[in-house]
This record gives sequence, C-alpha cells and structure tokens, in this order.
Amino acid sequence: MLYGNALRKSVSSSPTTPLIGIYDMYSASIAAQHYNGFFVSGFGFAASHYGLPDIGFIAWPDMLAFVERLRLAFPAHHLLVDIDDGYVDPEVACHVVQRLERTGASGVILEDQRRPRRCGHADGKLILPLEEYLEKLQLVLSSRTDLVVVARTDATEESEILRRAAALAETDADVVLVDGVRSVEWIRKVRKVIGDKPLLFNQIAGGKSPRLSLSELSELGVDVAIYSTPCLFAAHGAIDGALSDLKTADGRLPDTRETGAIGVKGATELLERNISRHHGDRQPARVG
Repeated sequence: MLYGNALRKSVSSSPTTPLIGIYDMYSASIAAQHYNGFFVSGFGFAASHYGLPDIGFIAWPDMLAFVERLRLAFPAHHLLVDIDDGYVDPEVACHVVQRLERTGASGVILEDQRRPRRCGHADGKLILPLEEYLEKLQLVLSSRTDLVVVARTDATEESEILRRAAALAETDADVVLVDGVRSVEWIRKVRKVIGDKPLLFNQIAGGKSPRLSLSELSELGVDVAIYSTPCLFAAHGAIDGALSDLKTADGRLPDTRETGAIGVKGATELLERNISRHHGDRQPARVG
C-alpha cells in the first residue's frame, strides 16, 4: 500500500492538512473518530511509554512496535512518525526508516539536533553542522521508497533558520519544518525562502509558536499542521480531575447513567472497532 503517496496527495491539496498527536492506542482510538491523520509524537510517546521527558530516551524498536500496532488498528489513517535525530547514527536512521515504511508508516520527521536533544519548543537545543545533517538526510532519502520525509531544523538564530530552511528546500525531502517558530512574521519568512516546497507547522500547547487556526495557517501557505499533544494534555487534566472527584466522593464511582460519562460499555465498543478482521477497507486515507 502506498501510504506515503496518500499523505503526499493530502499535503499537496488545500486547505492545511491536520495531523493529531496521539500517545497510545486508546488516544488514537478516540482521535480516529474526528481526524483521518495521526502524528506519532515523540513528546507523547516518551511520556506515555517511559514516563520521561522528550530528551532522547526513546528506543527505535519501541517506536516501531507502536507504529505496527497503530497500522493494524487504523488501516486507512495517515501516520507521520517523529524519529527525532534518527536515533543518532545515520545507518540506524536508514534502517529505522525502511522498517517503518514496511510496517505501514506514511512518513517520518528527521531533525538536525545533536545529543543531548530536546523537545523542539524547549530551550537549550544543540544542532548538527548543516553539512553533517544534510548527509544524514540524503542517506535517509535514498533509503525510502514511498515514505514521506519531513526535513526539520531546530535552529533558533534568525539567519541560521533561513539558511537551513533554504538548504532543506533544495533537497528531495517532501516537506520542511522549522520547529519552535515564534511568530506569524517568521512563518512568512520561512514560506518565502523555501519557495514551492511544502511547509509544516508544529503546534503544542504552551509552546513557543503562536496559536493559529487551520484557516489562518492556510492563508500563510502552511501545508501541514501537526498538533503534538492535545490528547496527552487533555488526558492529564481529565485523569487528575476524575481522581480528585473520586477522593472527594470517598471512593464512590459516579453513576455513568446519570452523568453520561464513559463506562465499560462505551469503552469496549470503541475498542472493538480496532479489531483488524473487522476492517473491510484497508486502503490509505483519501485526500482531504
């Protein structure tokens, strides 16, 4: 199946394609009711799988296993996967990209950070020399068949942002991402310097980038928007609130018939949709 080509077509259409950050199979099950594209967020996966911050703890076999489970349960969804710096070594990056493509990933994001790495919206990021990153990127591009590759820079100095964005746009990468971009003005600057190359914008609650609607992003020439953590942060608040209520109620569970809250029946019905033998349509998500 040409999952990469399906995502590529969606990116090339208008308006801006949204990809929703999910962190586990349950959050993906809920998100699938609203959107046809997922972003497999490094921040969310590090938090949910390890209980650790997004500073380089992810092991690629764990990410690969997660994507495999996602593709089996969601055969028609776009799956854009955050592979950080390609797990340091260029040869490892190529191996992971090939494995992910065979597993059914639609695309990957490869950043130009060096270790110790950070979330794209955190302070203290360090970046590889441009030539070193371009060499790694080129190896990854030559390793893929259909997979979409997003070239990402974490540069923070203004002239370096534009220099790297322009260089990434000259490669065969499908999309360019400048992470942590701080203003609408800088989105316009990046859009101008990369020419016709598709542009991705990363939104994360409490991050460094402005909060923009899909309509606003479309007007700015942004082709893809990833929402890294809406599910994770919503779960954080909801779980905290539910357990506070449980404590206040002396351990008595709420009556779901009165509150309309999710109970065992609703959760089971949601999860039953993911059983692979129930999927009649195994084609990639359509454009739009």
